[in-house]
Amino acid sequence: MEAIPELDFNDFAHGDEKTKQFFVDGLKDALSHIGFFALKNHGIPVQLIRDAYNQCDLFFDLPASQKLPFSQPSIHHQRGYTPFGTEHAKDQIAPDLKEFWQTGLPTTDGVESTFPSNIWPDDVVPEFKHVIDDLYGQMLHLSVELLKACSLALGKDEHWLPNMTHMGNTIMRLIHYPPLGHDVPQGAVRSAAHEDINFITLLVTATADGLEVMDHDGSWIQVQGNEEYIIVDTGDMIQNMTNGFFRSTTHRVVNPQDSSTRRYSMPMFVHPRNEIDLTPLPEFIGLTGGVVQYPSITAGEFLYQRLKEIGLAS
Repeated sequence: MEAIPELDFNDFAHGDEKTKQFFVDGLKDALSHIGFFALKNHGIPVQLIRDAYNQCDLFFDLPASQKLPFSQPSIHHQRGYTPFGTEHAKDQIAPDLKEFWQTGLPTTDGVESTFPSNIWPDDVVPEFKHVIDDLYGQMLHLSVELLKACSLALGKDEHWLPNMTHMGNTIMRLIHYPPLGHDVPQGAVRSAAHEDINFITLLVTATADGLEVMDHDGSWIQVQGNEEYIIVDTGDMIQNMTNGFFRSTTHRVVNPQDSSTRRYSMPMFVHPRNEIDLTPLPEFIGLTGGVVQYPSITAGEFLYQRLKEIGLAS
């Protein structure tokens, strides 16, 4: 993990004030320069991660006829199953070589929600909901703690960013990159170069290498898979609000040399509520040269715009 900064979550979760500040300073340096870091001692049980990948095996190995009923294009594929080749990166024509499942915050009785309800393949993979919901809940808790650290790094109260994401449309995506075979479309890769749209992303270790992060000089940093780490990066929404102080860095998943290799990954995209205003704030404009670099836009408007750009919304 030498290529991107490495932080120890224990420093923030269990350290004294000095150690906690050491973590916050490291996070600030990482997210304002490369936009990525590797988090160790994150507290997510390795066995739970393995169980989640086993459930992915069971679902994605089903024939298309059993997966397609869980596809929901009417809600822009924001929940349930998205078939292979549906999504493409922004400004790309060739489709990404992946299929995926998306799940979000469970709806609460009596609480009005602005996001879609989850669906589950209970009839075909009975344990899928139990395992994935468990992982989602633990990842969500970790994301709140990391947003507290981000808030402190930005000179704000620790609840600043967590308050914006409370009851937000945070999504966990279970991605399957199948073996490539011999009929790969011209220019298609597993995940073309792109930036994430949200506040922060927590990427559970992938089952195979392939993730690459663009460095300042345009070269690519290879990020190796390791189940002891969660990869954290900042997205376009927090970049917009901080006028580029926190960077949203281009990354991709390249095709393997062995075309018979499959790959799974499980990113959690942490989103603010739709009504949150992402207009660059004056204090961050001052930190980044005094010129406004990003538009005034709400999180909901930003998300819908991106869904159109990547082919999930018409």
